[in-house]
Amino acid sequence: MANAIATERLRKRFAKWDIDGSGALEQSDFEQEAKRIAQAFGESPTSAKAQKLTNAFSSMFQQVANGASSMNEDDFMSAAGMLVEKGAERDFDRALRPIVEGVVGLADKDNSGQISREEFATWLTAIGVDQSKTTTLFDQVDTDNSGELSADELLTVVRDFHYGNSDVELLG
Repeated sequence: MANAIATERLRKRFAKWDIDGSGALEQSDFEQEAKRIAQAFGESPTSAKAQKLTNAFSSMFQQVANGASSMNEDDFMSAAGMLVEKGAERDFDRALRPIVEGVVGLADKDNSGQISREEFATWLTAIGVDQSKTTTLFDQVDTDNSGELSADELLTVVRDFHYGNSDVELLG
């Protein structure tokens, strides 16, 4: 069972992804999140980069929903809770890595495989993080102090946040 911090963060994640406020998560909620992020980077929802992110979100929905067409909060908490249990890090990474890589693909305007401080700020603003917090968050995530973020650094901070091991909140 997920710890109390992880459980609360999953509840917040559910509320954020329940875009239409229906009390249930559907694949369309996940696709809308991908669309919003893509548009923040000036990408058409039909571009190859946006489609990669949409496919990653859709795949994660299908993995967590386990064949169901929708999940209420209890269903989500049960399924996603298994991803944040001790020992499930590999499963968490398998579910989230395609999304993180999709975001990096959208953000990475110079195709370096990493995202800059400005690209990171664009992503965070797209998901609802206050612009004034983006510099501090970047500094907390840039663990190697390179001035750029890799998909591995981003995945680690997302996982650590959801596991309750970090307070670097990238939820918006």
